[in-house]
Amino acid sequence: MTDTDPTTTGPTTTGAGTRNRAFRLADGTGPVLAVLAVLLVALAFVGPAYSDPAGYLALLKRAAPLMILAIGQYFVIVSGGFDLSVGSLVTACVVIAARLIDGQEQATLWVIPLLLAFGAAVGLVNGLVTTRLLVPSFIVTLGMLLVLDGAVMLWTGGAPRGALSEAFRVVGREGFEVPVLGQVPWSVLLLAALVVAAVVFMRGSTGRTLVAVGDNATAVRFGGGHVERVRTLAFVLSGLSAAVAAILLGGFAGVSAQVGDGLEFRVITAVVLGGVVLGGGRGSVVAAMAGALTLETLFSLLTLLGVSGGLESAVQGLIIIAAVAYAGLGRGTFRTRRTT
Repeated sequence: MTDTDPTTTGPTTTGAGTRNRAFRLADGTGPVLAVLAVLLVALAFVGPAYSDPAGYLALLKRAAPLMILAIGQYFVIVSGGFDLSVGSLVTACVVIAARLIDGQEQATLWVIPLLLAFGAAVGLVNGLVTTRLLVPSFIVTLGMLLVLDGAVMLWTGGAPRGALSEAFRVVGREGFEVPVLGQVPWSVLLLAALVVAAVVFMRGSTGRTLVAVGDNATAVRFGGGHVERVRTLAFVLSGLSAAVAAILLGGFAGVSAQVGDGLEFRVITAVVLGGVVLGGGRGSVVAAMAGALTLETLFSLLTLLGVSGGLESAVQGLIIIAAVAYAGLGRGTFRTRRTT
């Protein structure tokens, strides 16, 4: 690499570490994978449905939308931002699809590309307002959340109209037969394809620059990197992931004006559970997805144990607080404050 490579510029104390983290995509996956393994074993003892592969495939099917959202949220967080609009965007996509399709099979072919374009457009607006107008991403995406919520409520009156076609629901609800494993959901196959795509993307120059921007945006800018462009791309990818998750959730759960409620907080919890540092610059996309699967597995286990669903919010809150505290300790924030 040359000295002007944006992934290697900056102070020596951060440049080498950023470069290594960009290449070592498995970095940080060890702890979350260990927790996931324990939870999966616990499921096998607690839930009879998990005595064969079909039970775990069903778990992956439920977790697929959250894991896909985690991919997009990872891109935003590792570059130093937040995207709080994804839950509302999921709801908007499902409501729009039901209204436009209205049970007509032939409409599915043009509605799905429209939803993907809509998700990308929302992400583009979030990214441009954040990078060009210099408004914090937390504020921008919180505003977008409220805009989308209000638009959905105004359009539907709280009761979505229309219906999804059978063709639209195939990917989220059905699967294909595989010897020994049984029926493998199409959503799991789609998830696997997106995992591969995300890993390949993060191994490329754009992915490495994304991590470097979160670690030291000033160094990347001085090195000739396109900070604003890369951060905007992260929001676009987050919007696309929300549209894909909406297609799966619409097929799996049907039409509802509450289908995306709380997903923005759940996916942020999942990403930080995977060891991705809030503030950017550290963490892997594989770990982020593992965090999403771990969170879904934990909630499934709590349900089987008869624990109240109200505990989910408390668990998410504790994970976020612990992650922020751990990140602060790791970067010496609290130690610096004590000594000044």
